[in-house]
Amino acid sequence: QVQLIESGGGSVQAGASLRLSCTASGNVFSVNYMAWYRQAPGKERESVAIIKRSGDADIDESVKGRFTIALDNAKNTAYLQMERLKSDDSGVYYCHSGITTFFTGNYHGVEVWGKGTLVTVFP
Repeated sequence: QVQLIESGGGSVQAGASLRLSCTASGNVFSVNYMAWYRQAPGKERESVAIIKRSGDADIDESVKGRFTIALDNAKNTAYLQMERLKSDDSGVYYCHSGITTFFTGNYHGVEVWGKGTLVTVFP
């Protein structure tokens, strides 16, 4: 079993910063990538950032220059640093990861979603 635990959400004023964390736990052999998505009320879930095990990262244009993503392979943890937050950044932020597990003598690739962490930015 593998699960993702997100943390770091909260309520802040516009212009503030937050750092979200996502840790993969359980039977994790390696984290192949980690990504952040967000969903505002009444809107579809949208991608925010993704980072591969190699360190290659991609940030959505809507947050580029304000958000950065990092991955600590030793801790199986990804971080989303969010700066100069705007009210439009409010929503539930979900972590998604592609993970290789090893059990019953075989490697298995799985994709896992976290339960989300709420970010609220007041104008």
